[in-house]
Amino acid sequence: MSEVKVNKISPRSGTTVTMGDSGDTVVFPSNALQNSSLPGSGQITINGQAVALGGSITLTTETRPTFTSITPNVIENAQTTCVIAGGSFVSVPLVTAINSSTGARVSADEVAYNSASQITVKFTLPVDGSYLLYIENPDGNAVQTSAVLTVSDAPAWQTSAGSLGSFTPGQTISTVTITATNATSFAVQSGSLPTGLSLNTGSGSATITGTVSSGISSDTTFSFTVRATDAQAQTADRAFTMTVLTGANNSGQFN
Repeated sequence: MSEVKVNKISPRSGTTVTMGDSGDTVVFPSNALQNSSLPGSGQITINGQAVALGGSITLTTETRPTFTSITPNVIENAQTTCVIAGGSFVSVPLVTAINSSTGARVSADEVAYNSASQITVKFTLPVDGSYLLYIENPDGNAVQTSAVLTVSDAPAWQTSAGSLGSFTPGQTISTVTITATNATSFAVQSGSLPTGLSLNTGSGSATITGTVSSGISSDTTFSFTVRATDAQAQTADRAFTMTVLTGANNSGQFN
């Protein structure tokens, strides 16, 4: 290792002294550089505060709001109240829903500050789809979520409530159909079908099929409620009846 000892190295006026090449390590003995000998006494400025080399400061950091959940997370197009849980909310945040497909932004109709961890908002979102949320505190700190809110039409019944017809014991049925738009499944929620019949679910419609039990010995009206459910688990219920007539002069028919 070569060693060169000099008392002073002075750069030519207007030039820069370069020590070492790229990849080299230049080591200075402890206390070889004094803050007082450096420009500005060796101070740097961080967030407006002057700090000497080797010194330290406490930085004031800004806090962004956080998002945990929105309830409910599936809504229809009509104005709906949702509760947003999270943290570091400041009265009163700006809340915007962003369509994940189009980027269209819709501001909340109302925002109520409940606490630093909860706000209540009212949305009217006319376009079905999935939405991100943008929540901004008054100081400008904000959070943007992934797609956490779904706007979807609930099932809408097309079959009128009430009687689905009158039938006789031993009659085979295959033509009774009930329909609800947007529904992906149907189920008997309460009550019961006439003995021997079953509900067969489908997309948008369901059929009631089977053979009415011959064991029904008296005129009986069966009341039941069918629940239609869509892909977002939204539901719509409708009440129906089916009557079994046992009189000798009665003939089965679907009204």
